[in-house]
Amino acid sequence: MPLTSLTHLAEIDANEWDSLVPAGQPFLSHGFLSSLEDSGSLGPRSGWRPHHLFWREDGRYVAAMPGYRKQHSYGEYVFDQAWAEACARAGIDYYPKWLGAVPFSPVTGSRILGNATAAAQLLEHLPAHLAEQGLTGAHINFTDTRDAGLLTAQPHWLRRLGCQYHWFNRGYRDFQDFLDTLTSRKRKQIRKERAQVAEQGIEFEWLGGGDVSEAQWDFIYACYANTYAIRGQLPYLTRLFFSLLGERLPQAIRIVLANQHQRPVAMALSLTGGDTFYGRYWGCLAEFDRLHFETCFYQGIDYAIAQGLARFDAGAQGEHKLIRGFEPVPTDSWHYLRHPGLRQAVADFLVQERDGVRTWMDEARLSLPYRQT
Repeated sequence: MPLTSLTHLAEIDANEWDSLVPAGQPFLSHGFLSSLEDSGSLGPRSGWRPHHLFWREDGRYVAAMPGYRKQHSYGEYVFDQAWAEACARAGIDYYPKWLGAVPFSPVTGSRILGNATAAAQLLEHLPAHLAEQGLTGAHINFTDTRDAGLLTAQPHWLRRLGCQYHWFNRGYRDFQDFLDTLTSRKRKQIRKERAQVAEQGIEFEWLGGGDVSEAQWDFIYACYANTYAIRGQLPYLTRLFFSLLGERLPQAIRIVLANQHQRPVAMALSLTGGDTFYGRYWGCLAEFDRLHFETCFYQGIDYAIAQGLARFDAGAQGEHKLIRGFEPVPTDSWHYLRHPGLRQAVADFLVQERDGVRTWMDEARLSLPYRQT
């Protein structure tokens, strides 16, 4: 069969994989995905078992989908636990399922890679592959417009609408130029928040991925892990992931360290790709007033303006981003459910949910801090 699967990305040459990935999408690169696998962040421990799909022609991979076999729905940021619970009550198996996604990273991008004709053939043969593998369905998260066109052409795929908050650079000269577009009250609030951080003696230092020492990676990981520890949870990523990412994808990594009296106390790790700045991991080892907003949002806006980047994707959720200038944007996920009764029930639910998401986005825009022009 031209449709094949691999359980370890190391089985395919990095250049061959990356040739299928659109430009400007670091989270789909061999370097990022293989770092997750080789560090032990994915696998039996996490419940994310790699199951990458490929379409072959003349001995070459011409289309692919990064994917995972899962027995749970953690770390996806598209929440289907209610569907799984309903299945459990009805005696219907919801797991194991196949998930096409970037693990632990709710970033929009291509999920169906390669030649469009071959990608369509891969999708056409996917239902038979699911049945052969004993998988109850397929779910593809945070897709782009090209994926939407491919999936719309296939039967029985259900589209789910979501919402995130992104900041857009409208040609600002500097942070003050951005502030000048806000209402007076919101402008004063942001200035006050930034001043409160400065008054605590905190200064910021930017590093590229190739400039980070192992001791600094130790600190970065400790901060990251602490964001989970304070909630009584284990982190998704291992310490080794950060070192491997620094080796394999240094050109995309941007780290800002918050230093108090020349001692690091917090960090934010981001990636860049194309015209976008992606805020990913944050953490601190002690509590500081307003430091999260400064490190994760205002420093990122400053960087995006200085580098001429068009968009700042600061991650999933967070209505608190609205009053800081991050605007609601729609996201898409797609779901193929083999059980016909479940498929119909979910389809009915998604019609109602879409109306609710659209209403929320309209209301959210009213909370934006920009002056009316």
